[in-house]
Amino acid sequence: MATHTVYLYKEPLQQQCFQLFGSTDRLADYIELVLAHELGHAQDTELSRLSDLLDEELPERERRMIQLEIEENAWRYAEALLPEMDPWFKSAIIDESLAAYRREQDVEPVSA
Repeated sequence: MATHTVYLYKEPLQQQCFQLFGSTDRLADYIELVLAHELGHAQDTELSRLSDLLDEELPERERRMIQLEIEENAWRYAEALLPEMDPWFKSAIIDESLAAYRREQDVEPVSA
């Protein structure tokens, strides 16, 4: 975070896109959405406070809820940044990304 740099590694993104959609036909859109998500972290005014909370000794459930909030904040930003992108495509990626956080918390998706 201190360098204000975002790194995207193409090979893992290609693999993720293929696993989720069965092809890399929409890889450029996939990368665009992931980049928007990462920019969402950079623009999140709550990130510093939430990250500081993660440095504290917390019950595991609370820690995972904070992690979920951090990720949901970044995805909301990405959705707002790319309103013209196919909603089904965005939802598929976002839901997959958040599935592990939500599953462990038994949390319903939060609408943007």
